[in-house]
Amino acid sequence: MDAPVRIAMIGNGFMGAAHSQGWRVAPRFFRIPPVEMAVMVGRDPDKNVRLAEKWGWAEASVDAAGVIARDDIDIVDIVTPGDTHCELAIAALEAGKHVLCEKPLANTVDEARRMAEAAERAAQRGVLAMVGFTYRRVPAAELARQMIAAGAVGTVRQVRAQYMQDWLADPDAPMTWRLDKTKAGSGALGDIGAHAIDLAQHLTGQRVASVSGTVETFVSERPLMDAGRGLGGTATADAPRGHVTVDDYAAFMGRFDGGALGSFEASRFATGRKNALRVEVYGDRGTVVFDLEDMNAVQWYDATAPADRQGFTRILATEPEHPYISAWWPAGHTLGYEHGFVHQAKDLVEAVISATQPSPSFADGYQVQRVLDAVERSAAGGSAWVSTHAG
Repeated sequence: MDAPVRIAMIGNGFMGAAHSQGWRVAPRFFRIPPVEMAVMVGRDPDKNVRLAEKWGWAEASVDAAGVIARDDIDIVDIVTPGDTHCELAIAALEAGKHVLCEKPLANTVDEARRMAEAAERAAQRGVLAMVGFTYRRVPAAELARQMIAAGAVGTVRQVRAQYMQDWLADPDAPMTWRLDKTKAGSGALGDIGAHAIDLAQHLTGQRVASVSGTVETFVSERPLMDAGRGLGGTATADAPRGHVTVDDYAAFMGRFDGGALGSFEASRFATGRKNALRVEVYGDRGTVVFDLEDMNAVQWYDATAPADRQGFTRILATEPEHPYISAWWPAGHTLGYEHGFVHQAKDLVEAVISATQPSPSFADGYQVQRVLDAVERSAAGGSAWVSTHAG
């Protein structure tokens, strides 16, 4: 337990900051081996050196292949745009490195399949891979899953999942790589819809088997970006304009393999919604709701209670008995967005040390990719029902 686990992170954007926080903090609050933030890889040498120092990385490099080949690296953390995931992840796995890859796993079903197959081969050599659906690691979300598994809602009948943001609501918001299909694979559907799909499946224990969907692009051209900031950036009024090649909004119905029906929405045009992920699970005995805008709580309706005692109960998930909480603060002292990345780092290191397959696996990421692909094919075919097992 004393030997450090050495991390290389490829990418230095918004997710790079979040993952750096996770690696830096996890060994200081959880009983895991020391984590050595060995090297961060980025394309711009000056930016990379500056951010590596700011975020706590020992080195900065522009040579991803060289870093992957190094003998002193245990885990490769991939936080780049989706068009690079497949090549980087497979190279790292074949080099004997454990891999954490941001979601969605890839830009296409074929890429995701190849990554899942590479992870399966690597697992036979003791090399592990995990995809970063971080919201699974929010304590209240994990509590919701445990409650549903224990029968808090009875038989799941329907699921309502939505992820709404508004950072593109301004038609003059600038182009970013997230609006280019060659880099991002899809728009709101893959960027945030993937989270809604994964969390709905994780909470219910069921998988989406078929879909009927529609997608829409509201603004087809945007000014080219001068400088990045957060998810977006800045642009001048007279800047040249680029063509948006992804969806701004996606909605679909889904049939789960356990018999439930689901409705899903993903939008980056939901004016006033900054980061609104919400999953409602309805059953014959009750309802459980997780809402990221109230991320420390679970809402539970117990339909088996006496009629004069029925109503939604808000459970504040900050007791030491709740998932992950015992490592943190006294009851009632809430956690934030960044803690999910700390829990993700902790869980992956524990999996590596115990030689146990971490969750979600690349196979799980591949399954979500098939759902995303089925929604796009359904939308292209007049919203016809499409199986997630084809394509």
